[in-house]
Amino acid sequence: MTNKPISPSIQRRFVLGRQGLWPGRRWSGKEGTAEALRTVEAVQIDPVSVVDQSHDIVLWGRVLDYQPAYLRALAYEDRQFFDYGGALYFYPMAELPYWRVAMERHKKNGRWHEFMSANTALLDQVRAELHDRGPLRSRDVQGKKVNAYRSGKDTGVAMYAMWISGELMIYGRFGRERIYDFMENIAPQHLQYTAGAGEAETYFLRKALAQRGLTDGRTFRSVLKNVRGGAVDLKEAQNKLHDMAAAGEIEPVQIDGRKETLYYLAQDRPLLDALVNGETPPAWQPLGPTTQEEVTFLSPLEYVSARRRALKLFDFDYIWEIYKPLKKRVYGPYTMPILYGDHLVGRMDARHDRQQRILVINGLWLEGWFEPDDAFANALTRGLSRFVTYLGAERVHSSGIGSDFLRERVRLALEGPG
Repeated sequence: MTNKPISPSIQRRFVLGRQGLWPGRRWSGKEGTAEALRTVEAVQIDPVSVVDQSHDIVLWGRVLDYQPAYLRALAYEDRQFFDYGGALYFYPMAELPYWRVAMERHKKNGRWHEFMSANTALLDQVRAELHDRGPLRSRDVQGKKVNAYRSGKDTGVAMYAMWISGELMIYGRFGRERIYDFMENIAPQHLQYTAGAGEAETYFLRKALAQRGLTDGRTFRSVLKNVRGGAVDLKEAQNKLHDMAAAGEIEPVQIDGRKETLYYLAQDRPLLDALVNGETPPAWQPLGPTTQEEVTFLSPLEYVSARRRALKLFDFDYIWEIYKPLKKRVYGPYTMPILYGDHLVGRMDARHDRQQRILVINGLWLEGWFEPDDAFANALTRGLSRFVTYLGAERVHSSGIGSDFLRERVRLALEGPG
C-alpha cells in the first residue's frame, strides 16, 4: 500500500502512464485510438503542421500504428468524439450532457449571450440556411465583413456563437475548415440532454484529476474555478478537497524531499502501488518497444509537457516558440521534447518537407545532465525511423544535430542517398 512518500521517478512514471506515454505504446488500430483518447481525457486540436498537426502527434505517441484517418472516422463518422471549446479539444461524445452545462452558460451569460441577443436576425439567417441546405462551412453563407478573431464575416461569427452555446456542432471538416450542423442532427438522441450543475461539477473534477494524475492544492483550486466558471477562495477549495478525501474519492501522497501534498483518484491506487513495488501495471503493458528502447517525440501541445508542466514534473524548461518573434526564439518554431525512459532528455526542432518527403532536423539539443551513449543512439534512430514512416517521409536530413556522435548514427541509419 502507498503510505510512504514516493520517489520523483515513480511520480513521473505514474503521470506518464496515466496519460498513456509510459512504458510504451499500449494501443493499436482505430479502436485503440478511441481507447487512447478516452484515457488521456482530452486532446487539444491545433492546425499548425510544420511537422504534423499537434493532435495527431499526441496520438502517434500512444497508438502503435496510428493514422490520422482513425481520428477523423471516430469523430466525424462514428460520432464517438466531438470537438469543442475556445481552446479546441476532442472529447468523448458520452460527455456531451456535461459539456452542455458549459454551453448553457455561454447562451445565458457573457459575450456570446450579448452577441446573440443583439443579432437575432443574423442567427435566424444562419438557421434558415442550415435548414434549407444542410451542413455548411462559414464560407458557404454570405455575410458582411467584420474584423473579428473568430471569423471575417458576421455570419461566421454567428455560427461560432451558435456552436459555442450548443445549438450547432462540428459535422466534419473540409481540410481544416469546420462544417457546422445542428446538434440534433449529429449527437446521438440519448445524449441530447443537459446534466445537472452539481453532477457536471463532480464529473469534471474527476476528469481533471484523472488527466493530471497527481494534483497539488493550488492546481485543484484552479481546476475548481474553471469547473464552476467563477471565483473560488482558498478555504472553499480546501473544503472540497477534504470532502472528496473523506468520501474516499481521492487519496493524498507526497514526493520524497518535498513538503507539498498531491492528490490522485482513489481508483488509481492499484496503479501507483504496482509502480512502488517495481512492477508495471498489467493494463500498461506495451505492444511494442518501450520508451527506453525507442524515444518518443512529444507534440508541442502534449499535456504532460505543455504550459510549463514539464518544468515541475521533469525539471525541463519547455515553451512552444512558434508564436515568438524569430529573434526571441532559443530553439525553433516546432521544437518537440524527447521522451527517453521516464525522462525528457532533450528537444528536437524539425520541419517536414512534404514535397521532397524529408524530415529536416533543424536542431537537436540534449539536457546538460544527460550524456548520450549507444543505447540512447539506438533509441533515437528507432524513434526517428517510426516517426518518418508515420509522416510518409523517406529519409532524414540530420545536419542540424549538434552531437557528432548522434549525427553520424542518424545519418548512417536514416539519411539515405542524395
